[in-house]
Amino acid sequence: QVQLVESGGGLVQAGGSLRLSCAASGSMFSISTVGWYRQASGKQRDLVATITGGGNPNYADSVKGRFTISRDNAKKTVYLQMNTLEVEDTAVYYCNQKHPLSGMDYWGKGTLVTVSS
Repeated sequence: QVQLVESGGGLVQAGGSLRLSCAASGSMFSISTVGWYRQASGKQRDLVATITGGGNPNYADSVKGRFTISRDNAKKTVYLQMNTLEVEDTAVYYCNQKHPLSGMDYWGKGTLVTVSS
């Protein structure tokens, strides 16, 4: 089974930075696409960034150039470095891992990021 635990959320002023971490369990991490999604109050859950087992990243247009996703397979951890944060980035951020064969989604419980003006 896969368990995902996020950390690093908090309160930050606009223009500041945060780094989120997601610690994973399971043997399939290194060959799984992992990523971050976010859900603002009253909104749907949207993709923020993903990274393949080979290290190829993809980003939502809204965060491109500001956020960087990375992974450490030895530590079974995925990171999201968030720079130049905007009030619109305020959301609960969820870690995601896809099963390498079926594509089934595993989710963490989320970590809250609040950006103040």
